[in-house]
Amino acid sequence: MSQRAKNLSDRIKSFSDNVIAFVETLSDEDWAKTCKWEEWSVGATAYHVGAGHLATSDLAGIIVRGEALPPLNMDQINEMSNKQAREHEGCTKADALEQLKHNSAKMVAFAAGLTDEELDRKATMPAFDGEVTTEQFIGFIIFESAVQHFDSMKAAVGK
Repeated sequence: MSQRAKNLSDRIKSFSDNVIAFVETLSDEDWAKTCKWEEWSVGATAYHVGAGHLATSDLAGIIVRGEALPPLNMDQINEMSNKQAREHEGCTKADALEQLKHNSAKMVAFAAGLTDEELDRKATMPAFDGEVTTEQFIGFIIFESAVQHFDSMKAAVGK
């Protein structure tokens, strides 16, 4: 395992552990509160982080294999996210925790197994305004977008 891959996987694990610990503390009342940024319930947002953001190892794997990413722009990605949130608005805490735990473990293992060459491999996606490396892709999805969702959940419940 490269040191960069270890550092990346450690950061993903730390982030996901924090999200999981937070979700485990939520009351039913907290679960139903609305996240202002997304306009989704805390529950749907938690599910989205687990089923969406932490499940991006499949897309990152496309970059690693040197294949073309889907030609999605940010509007399309946002619509897909909104659709997922609407479909899982009534999810239980157990449902969200299952997604968070399963996909976090998968993402941590995926990142840990990358070589420096694979971290530097590039692909193009309109949402990123051109080329993006595997490491940049994971960094944006987890440490920018998912962190925004996490911050939104914390603000919604006052934590």
